Amino acid sequence: MTTTVRFHELGGPEVMRLEDVDPGEPGPGEVLLRVEAIGVNRAEALFRSGDYIEPVKAFPARLGAEAAGVIEAVGPQVHGFAAGQAVSVVPAFSANDYGVYAERAIVPAAALVHRPHDVDAVRGAAVWMPYVTAYGALIEVGGMRAGDTVVVNAASSGVGLAAIHTALRVGAIPVAVTRTGAKRRRLIEEGAAEVVVGEEQDVAARVLELTAGRGAEYVFDAVAGPGVTALAAAVAPGGTHFLYGALSGLPTPYPGFDLGMPALNLRTYTMMETTKDLDRLRRAAAFVTSGLRDGAFRPVVDRVFPLREIVAAHRHMDSGTRFGKIVVTTG
Repeated sequence: MTTTVRFHELGGPEVMRLEDVDPGEPGPGEVLLRVEAIGVNRAEALFRSGDYIEPVKAFPARLGAEAAGVIEAVGPQVHGFAAGQAVSVVPAFSANDYGVYAERAIVPAAALVHRPHDVDAVRGAAVWMPYVTAYGALIEVGGMRAGDTVVVNAASSGVGLAAIHTALRVGAIPVAVTRTGAKRRRLIEEGAAEVVVGEEQDVAARVLELTAGRGAEYVFDAVAGPGVTALAAAVAPGGTHFLYGALSGLPTPYPGFDLGMPALNLRTYTMMETTKDLDRLRRAAAFVTSGLRDGAFRPVVDRVFPLREIVAAHRHMDSGTRFGKIVVTTG
């Protein structure tokens, strides 16, 4: 038996319970992982509350798609991984099929990447989802190059910070957008070329000013909702507005007609476009590992909670005060 987080009904953080559950044995294509650290993501809060793009199919339900740990056992048809290896789990599966909020968990081997020897468990649970999301959208799909401008909305999130670092790695220019000015200094320290405060400034006007009227080649937007039209006005002709989240919780209009039908590419993106494609995941892993080795990439960890405080960890995420990634440890 192993301590596992499950929930038996939809709701707030308080519906999560710590329960003793038998993790079972790994089947074909699976491994049994001794979980050391868990990356907490907004998607899990949305799944728990019933607001995710995928509904809960059955109760009790589990949570978690990002973790770091050590393989305890491998099932049949697993290649390239063995017991005793340190690995990270990247989100590459349905929350209805697997969950890593536990001391030990079964996960598909296809969702594993080898953890570099100098990356500890906390960093190994905080790095892959943010950087693979940023890489997959901006480079794999978008083709971001040196000199391009990328506007990063919700810039103080783990993914937002990874997008800033990713832009810098290829010579692009990251412009951070944040709701209030409280996080301005830290965003500059993380590499933002400019910080635009949404409550104080007209974001599109400021981006156009910064780009001599051209606009940004990319907008990387985790918020969506009614503000998408104003933000899309900052996109250069032929540029792309990526929607990779919907933190506003409100309906998102199509902005093209209200803006006069510009040459605007509006595209949704989830990291599973990358993690479920073995070739894309291989390229993403090489890109992220290279950035870790030369110091360009560094997961920004906001707070670390023990597993027994998983409810507090989710409440902290809901508070909107975090800067970077929330990690939960099992030790």
